Amino acid sequence: MQGEGVYTGTPSVFVRTSGCNLRCWFCDTPYTSWEPEGTKRAMDELIAEVIAYDTEHVVLTGGEPMLLVESIEFTSRLKSAGHVITIETAGTVDRAVECDLMSISPKLANSTPPVESGWAIRHDAQRNRPEVIARLTRDYPYQLKFVIDEPSDVKEVLSYLSEHRGIEADRVYLMPQARTREELSGHLDWLTPLAEQHGLRVSNRLHIELFGQMRGT
Repeated sequence: MQGEGVYTGTPSVFVRTSGCNLRCWFCDTPYTSWEPEGTKRAMDELIAEVIAYDTEHVVLTGGEPMLLVESIEFTSRLKSAGHVITIETAGTVDRAVECDLMSISPKLANSTPPVESGWAIRHDAQRNRPEVIARLTRDYPYQLKFVIDEPSDVKEVLSYLSEHRGIEADRVYLMPQARTREELSGHLDWLTPLAEQHGLRVSNRLHIELFGQMRGT
């Protein structure tokens, strides 16, 4: 079940890729991002498995799925099979994929990992790619989801939107940084009125509300 954004609550098949070019400290899937697990899968095998679910919506997520050049063929074949495709991306890599919803989660300064991780400089150098955001929001139906950890993060979102004037406010979601039901509820209490104040939307994280921090949700 999709837990975030415009398709919240929609039954979906999730295909999760390995590897990421960023190192957000709050990443909830390090097992596919920077400590990747799993095995290589042949594309024909994977597409057959997706189609077997008999579910219209497919979500290609990660990690960062746009890193993979194979995402072009993968999404093209699923689109030809009649699926509605969402791609979940940080908006730092551009590929000519097939997509019905480009779900972009731009990384704010609040995502930067600790200096001692050895990744802070590299992360900050890669997390903001205005030219990629411009192309993806121009050529695809899109939504933007900003992870908000503290009320002050909203100011950076507003600054970001002022630099990307073509982005429509009703496609922008503020999403609480949360890994537990308790953290999610607490953040939503102050984030909801703050979003309304600025004419932005709030995305719940339904999978956390229902299942907590459980892999496979």
